[in-house]
Amino acid sequence: MSNRSSNQGQRGQSVYIIIALWIVLVIAGVFFTWYGWFAPAPAEPEPHLVPTFTPTPILTQQGQAAPVEETPTQSEQPETDATVLPTVPPASEPFGYGIATHGIIGDPNYTMGQVDSLGLGWVKQQIRWEDVERNPGEYTWGPYDGVVEAAHEKGLRVMLSVVNSPKWKRSYIDSNPEAAPPDNLAEYADFVGQIVERYQGRIHAIEVWNEQNLDREWDTAEGVDAEQYVEMLRMAYQAIKSRDPNIIVISGALSPVGVTCNEPYPECPPEGRPIIVDDFEYLDRMVDAGFLQYCDCVGAHHNGINMPPNVEWDEGYDDPTAEYRGPFDNPDHSWSFKSTLWGYHDRIAAAGSDKKLCVTEFGWATAEGFGDYPPGFEFALDNTLKEQAEWDVQAFQLMRQWGFVRLAFLWNLDFANKHQDPRDPNTPYSLLTFEGVARPAFGAIGAMEKP
Repeated sequence: MSNRSSNQGQRGQSVYIIIALWIVLVIAGVFFTWYGWFAPAPAEPEPHLVPTFTPTPILTQQGQAAPVEETPTQSEQPETDATVLPTVPPASEPFGYGIATHGIIGDPNYTMGQVDSLGLGWVKQQIRWEDVERNPGEYTWGPYDGVVEAAHEKGLRVMLSVVNSPKWKRSYIDSNPEAAPPDNLAEYADFVGQIVERYQGRIHAIEVWNEQNLDREWDTAEGVDAEQYVEMLRMAYQAIKSRDPNIIVISGALSPVGVTCNEPYPECPPEGRPIIVDDFEYLDRMVDAGFLQYCDCVGAHHNGINMPPNVEWDEGYDDPTAEYRGPFDNPDHSWSFKSTLWGYHDRIAAAGSDKKLCVTEFGWATAEGFGDYPPGFEFALDNTLKEQAEWDVQAFQLMRQWGFVRLAFLWNLDFANKHQDPRDPNTPYSLLTFEGVARPAFGAIGAMEKP
């Protein structure tokens, strides 16, 4: 009897314990349900501050700061040299395949469609300042608007080469007036700044001038002047980067020439106004003047005369069938595509820089099929259509393999079709005939692998 009572007591206690545990669980469930719905949210973590780019004001001709769009800055951001502005390079940038077009003539949509059909991602268009601002403050942008918009719609990247100030911005005009910068170099910087603002987000590179080691492109009272050019490049670089730090600024490409010459030509006396400066000499002077601080890419040109792109100037190459004997009888680096580009690269590396080249003009001329040729372009008679196609492709391939070329623009797509003149210096390089029919190089470039 006493054992049964003890068991019953134990069972009663167990029931009480189970009931108590159930009540505790219910209360805990109610509490956590309430907390999940009504408790205050945890504080947000402090945001990670990323330094942002602060535009540098550009001085106008009157010496006043031009308005620029302000961006927030991080107060702890370290100070930098105001004359050397940062760029924001893409995480991974492949070699850029491009071509120059005469897009302001004809239908730009058709022209950009041709570029797209070649499988090229970049297009070059030259802007002649004197054609945009014919009178002070009066701008004609229409043809260039069409090119930029058509390229944008096709997903092409645009490089603009900006040259030649209006004559009314220069005080020096000689008996043979040619292209020249303005007297006030800051006005060129203002003009390229306007270009960036107008085409914001639709242009991707700007070349600051073109072949400034020649009098025909830099016709000033002082003559060809590397130090003066670098000063203009510095101001243009600031103007561009203060408006869009992502635009690639390319220094003006030099013309490969094997001589330095003072006026008059062709006598070339030891003293006088310099009208031609050897490109290696001019580049050395640009380096000494600090130009590598003011560009993202070093501009270069080479039109291949009548030698293949893989031939160096001093290896004894000869074409006994060639009518134009310059490269073979008077060897110099300037005749050789390979030697010229490697010469630029070596000078940049010797200056302690890893800046790459942007070859804004290259290609091989052939007069085959045109019935005539430009004066002084006898080498275009030596090159066949087949050689033009092979060498244009080979040059693209070599530049990508070398690794120190960032962008390369073939010269050119359509100047023959647009100019209709066999004696125009641009005609023999064209990939199209007068009738707009593709020459063999067009098909070869289209079929070329573009890794």
